[in-house]
Amino acid sequence: MNFTDIIRTAVFALRGNWMRSALTSLGVIIGIAAVIVMVSVGQGTQQEIDKLVSGLGSQRLDISPGSRRGPGGARQGASSFFTLTEGDAEAIREQIPEVQYVAGMLRGSTQVVFAENNASTSWQGVQPDYFAINGWTVAQGAGFDPGDYTSANKVAILGETTRRTLFGEESGVGQTIRLGRVPFTVVGTLAPKGQGGFGQDQDDVVMVPLETGRRRLMGAMGLPAGAVMQIALTVANAGDLNYVQGEVESLLRQRHRIGPGDEDDFNVRNISEIVATRTATTNLMSKLLGAVATICLVIGGIGIMNIMLVSVTERIKEIGLRLAVGAGPSDVRRQFLAEAMLISLIGGVIGIAIGVVGALLVGQFSELPIALNGKVVTLAAAFSVATGLFFGYYPARKASQLDPIEALRQ
Repeated sequence: MNFTDIIRTAVFALRGNWMRSALTSLGVIIGIAAVIVMVSVGQGTQQEIDKLVSGLGSQRLDISPGSRRGPGGARQGASSFFTLTEGDAEAIREQIPEVQYVAGMLRGSTQVVFAENNASTSWQGVQPDYFAINGWTVAQGAGFDPGDYTSANKVAILGETTRRTLFGEESGVGQTIRLGRVPFTVVGTLAPKGQGGFGQDQDDVVMVPLETGRRRLMGAMGLPAGAVMQIALTVANAGDLNYVQGEVESLLRQRHRIGPGDEDDFNVRNISEIVATRTATTNLMSKLLGAVATICLVIGGIGIMNIMLVSVTERIKEIGLRLAVGAGPSDVRRQFLAEAMLISLIGGVIGIAIGVVGALLVGQFSELPIALNGKVVTLAAAFSVATGLFFGYYPARKASQLDPIEALRQ
């Protein structure tokens, strides 16, 4: 029998019991659809993590105040005091040559008002390198002048969300707004960055010079001279990050006069370690999803094997007749293997269609990220063919080994 005869005979046999064939392919349909949906979710999540990495920076360290012991040994929160200063940032810049950018910052929230428009937003008091560290670019207007940082000038740069809330389609550059009760002149607007890796609106912000934020917006808090809430830095070479972290910790312990064995009054957070942890978690979840989809395929394959074994039993007389009139064992084996693969392939095609539609629906009606590509569909099609080949071989081999005399006798 040639290939065309085998396929025609297999199709004729499946049409003779089409309902059973359809139900048999149901397991493959579910398995293939599950593969496409789950792999698409896994890849979409990985892309979101990649976006998070680009937003946070894989060559970055964040330094924040640590907790310390209060009277009686009670631990105080990091937000209740300030242990970092602008001097710490300058010392890092001058004494650790591997550092590319470094900046201290203050932050807070306030009401921003222009004419009849107002909104509650966050403000950040920053140093010059802060824009490069966080990937901010000025879209309209200009950045801060060097004198703005040293003279506490009342100037501001608006994020896109804040600009749109206050000025609509206008740029707002040159206009006067109020942060709380303090008037500020808008000198520029920032290019939009969209949603951050943790779901926050990164464009809902107002930037002011660091000294301006300390004097004009946090004056009532009585901050220590030169205090900052956070210091961020980046390195030019990612391979230097761990070395720089050790150097920063050593330098700050020296500047803060922390003795051997004493607890640090600061925390150094390595962004790359956080990203690596999240990536490992995502990979684990992807493997789990893949395992669930594989189980679905195995169940579908077992269903094919079971039905094909039943078919061999039901068609013993037919098999004996074929062998008696000259068909060889290989012809019988190829015919039953073709039937198993056709069931699996048809189920795979239907499963691919359902999986693609299901993935699109998941992306439309849930917050899960979806990434569909041709590789996923090709992988699913290969899985469907492999399932039919693997689980159909044993029934086909069993059919080919029947004795024609015994088969005809039954």
